[in-house]
Amino acid sequence: MDWGILERDDELDQLAVAARDAADGAGSVALVFGEAGIGKSSLVKAMPAVLPEKARVLVGECDDLATRRPLGPFRDLVGSVGAELARALTAGGDRPRVYDALRAELTAAPHPAVLVVEDVHWADEASLDALRFLVHRVERLPALLVLTYRDDELDRRHPLHHLLGQVSRAERVHRLPLSRLSAGAVRELSAVSRLDPAEVYEVTSGNPFFVAEVVAAGGTGGVPPTVVDAVLARLRGLDDRTRDALEQLAVVPSAVERPLVDALFTDGVAELAAAEQRGLLTVTPERAGFRHELIRRAIADSLPAARRIELNRQVLAALVAKSGSDPARVVHHAAEAGDQEAIARYGPDAARDASGAGAHREAAAHLRLVLRQRDRFEAAELADLLERFAVESYTIADSAAAVDAERDAVALRRFLGDTRALGADLRWLSRIHWWAGNADEAQRAAREAIAVLEDAGDDRLLALALSNTSQLHMLSERTALAIDFGERAIALARRTGDDAILAHALNNVGSARWRDGDPLGRAQLEESLKVALAAGEVEHACRSYANLIWTLLQRLEFTEADRFLAPGMALADRAEHVGFLSYLHVAMGLRRFAAAAWDDAERHAEIGAHDFVPARCPALTVLARVRVRRGRDGGEELLDEAWEIAVRTRELQRTGPVAVARAEAAWLRGDHAAVVAVAGEVFEEARRLSAMPHVAELGYWLTKAGSPVPADGWDHPYALQAAGRWREAAEVWRAAGCPYEDAAALAESPDPDDKLTALAALDALGAEPLARLVRGELRQLGVRHIPRGPLAATRDNPAGLTERQLQVMRLLAQGLTNPEIAERLVVSVRTVDNHVSAVLDKLGARSRRQATARATELGLVPGRET
Repeated sequence: MDWGILERDDELDQLAVAARDAADGAGSVALVFGEAGIGKSSLVKAMPAVLPEKARVLVGECDDLATRRPLGPFRDLVGSVGAELARALTAGGDRPRVYDALRAELTAAPHPAVLVVEDVHWADEASLDALRFLVHRVERLPALLVLTYRDDELDRRHPLHHLLGQVSRAERVHRLPLSRLSAGAVRELSAVSRLDPAEVYEVTSGNPFFVAEVVAAGGTGGVPPTVVDAVLARLRGLDDRTRDALEQLAVVPSAVERPLVDALFTDGVAELAAAEQRGLLTVTPERAGFRHELIRRAIADSLPAARRIELNRQVLAALVAKSGSDPARVVHHAAEAGDQEAIARYGPDAARDASGAGAHREAAAHLRLVLRQRDRFEAAELADLLERFAVESYTIADSAAAVDAERDAVALRRFLGDTRALGADLRWLSRIHWWAGNADEAQRAAREAIAVLEDAGDDRLLALALSNTSQLHMLSERTALAIDFGERAIALARRTGDDAILAHALNNVGSARWRDGDPLGRAQLEESLKVALAAGEVEHACRSYANLIWTLLQRLEFTEADRFLAPGMALADRAEHVGFLSYLHVAMGLRRFAAAAWDDAERHAEIGAHDFVPARCPALTVLARVRVRRGRDGGEELLDEAWEIAVRTRELQRTGPVAVARAEAAWLRGDHAAVVAVAGEVFEEARRLSAMPHVAELGYWLTKAGSPVPADGWDHPYALQAAGRWREAAEVWRAAGCPYEDAAALAESPDPDDKLTALAALDALGAEPLARLVRGELRQLGVRHIPRGPLAATRDNPAGLTERQLQVMRLLAQGLTNPEIAERLVVSVRTVDNHVSAVLDKLGARSRRQATARATELGLVPGRET
């Protein structure tokens, strides 16, 4: 009997359907998850029997190493995949080459390819990056990607959450949570033994592996109280030599390759025969491993510490004696054996390999182990290790560790009197402090970096330090200083022929000038992008895209921003620059927020609300504003967190938008005093820095709250509204493609007809708080017939309409033609045609009149009057 597949028919059926769809080109991701021992691996083993005849099944496993093997599950595929992927995986793990080879492998005939990666909760960062790459593309591949993981081992900071977040946004996702076995299934499994099924169920709670192990242990001595006892019971009767072999294998958290087996055991795999016959091990010509990870853990955990240390020492000796051993495995067993010398010797190489493969978390973990023995290194070598650890920690957003390590590196450089290295590390320290949100320390380190490098005789490092300071000033709206330092950096970069620094400096100067109203700025910013792309400097190109896009969004040039969003996101995605990709997703969230496509805005903002620190503040702001405008709970709590982050940065680009959002939230709840309190101080800072968009919007809210600001004569729509020129503002908002702002401006008209028009638009958008205020104003004006707002059922949306379809339906119900709806929502008529067709189909209506009637019944459109 195959115990592992009882009560799994539904899951196997779903995998079979997904595989058939993949064979037709509709690829997807399947998430198989549950607690340890729930049967994930058993489901994977049973899967081939239900797949299409030509399906190729590729299985890789992640290992529970203290420091993970870079690309470990993909390296397991070597021997069962094509030559190109095998070469890419064994040639140092060059990420673009590996990614291209993976995509080609999954595209190659026969179809479908079913790639299974087991235990992704143990995946290294390089493997997670590769999976992100595949998740982005699998829907266009004839492939099914199956990921298994333990959902009960994921804390809030687990790196797997980012990947799962991306999976959740994929077009086709199958979630297969595995439940425990029923009492009936346990009774069926227990029938082969003399054990009491009720007792088995009570002890195991229906966990399939626990049940199987308890039943296999059998005997008349009663049911073992734990799985460890069950596993150890199965070892009884084995000779000492076999037990020793099992204990030796148990300290290796992965399948053991044949050469290592031969090195560890005098008679090689022959010593494992009895354990294999007992069902504890799986042995092939290439490797040997435990049938289940919990068996290995049960044996390893039962060992006395001294025995475990000795067994790890033997594995370490075998690995060190064998040329070409994976440094990550060497370091793992060195750590388990307490061999500090081996950690110090092999750790730096293991970190370098991991970093080269893009596994920065693993690189940082290796270096953390190495740096516990600082006294083993000379000062210069230690400074290099600290700098490497700081950069790796910065890359994985562990800001506290990065700051501490870089400070120590700087102290050592001072001691050594190495001026060039000191200047370089001070520049890094400045960048890392900014990353951590500490503006004062970032500026302090930046100033000293320049002071040190001005006399060091290295124009390249000086140019980088100058550009870094220019960037800090640009980010803080100090335009003149940003230009001054940036132009000096540009001159030095051109003299030294360093395109990377040239692109960096042009970016800073161009951004500062453009935001200050100088059209030359945009030309310099676009030159920065051109130089970076030509030089293959992906990071600098991504930053150029980011600053171009964010400046265009701030200037309300949304259509122009669209030109750069697509290629910018494509570049960041292709290069797997996760930080910049997150940041650009937030920019897309802002773009969709402006278009009142609020579901899309939330979807993009959520990507930036996690790992990448500089994106978190604006991401939280977008998420909060969507909730506030829709009247949903939780918006102000998100704004509180965003404000804490913004204040630490001391940058108007962060404090300004959060202050605006807090002011809007206060206004919508009727607290005018709070509007003044949250907007006043930031407004004064914006006016001092001549940051026009921030001045206009904050000044508008202050004026609405009864604290008018001096008229500045600007043509920003918020400045127009503050001056009472609401109709002109509405026209600007409409032309820019901002339907909510258009309706809000129109609602400021004293004419009831204008207010009613605005109300209809707000109802269509689902903007309940502002619509409620407009209804109150209409009542004060004596208007008797005011359309009733959408019913609460709208939130549940029983018709399954998308956000945009719901907006179209509400405007359709008002009698607007398709061209009129297109004008109101700032989209094409063809787009509206498609939405109307979809609405009619979902509502089961043959005409617009039938659709309106059906939508009214469901509470999806406003009633006639209050």
